[in-house]
Amino acid sequence: MRPLSRFVIILLGSLLIAAGTNFFLVPYKILDGGIIGIALIINYMSGIKIGLAVICCSLPIFLLAWMKERDIFYNSILGLLTSSFLIELLGPLQYYFLYYIEIGSISSAIIGGFLMGTGLGLMLRFKASTGGTDLLAKFIKRYIPLNVGIIIFLSDIVIIGAGGVLISKETFFHSILTIFSGGVATGLCTIDK
Repeated sequence: MRPLSRFVIILLGSLLIAAGTNFFLVPYKILDGGIIGIALIINYMSGIKIGLAVICCSLPIFLLAWMKERDIFYNSILGLLTSSFLIELLGPLQYYFLYYIEIGSISSAIIGGFLMGTGLGLMLRFKASTGGTDLLAKFIKRYIPLNVGIIIFLSDIVIIGAGGVLISKETFFHSILTIFSGGVATGLCTIDK
């Protein structure tokens, strides 16, 4: 794939992830799995910017990728930086979005998860990524004989479970809907032709 085409896919995927995060998850304190989920917990509890938290939480994983597999590092770093930047760029627009569009927390969890899953699925389909737990799962698979999808699912459950304990039971329930709809969207985007 040509670099310009890959960048357009990364930009579109990152835009969907940023819109899902800011317009659907954050207003109801809903979590996603992975590094974004950890960043959301940090944001909800301390107010630290989500994009900054995503980058900080991703540093150890990207350091590992740099040492072990540079191709994965290079294919993921642009997705990480672009999605983090767009999450911060769209953050101030949240008020205007919520002013014109008002939906409940359950619908918001499903739509937000679907948007984020579609963004990630598009990136994965075209050999790009935001890094995060999917990158970490590839490394863990080398040492533990589990499917990458199962490793990601287990890490997502741990993250939203922690969010449920630290934030609220509703957060846990809505976050389950988010990772389920996100998983469906990612699966639909990555189905082989």
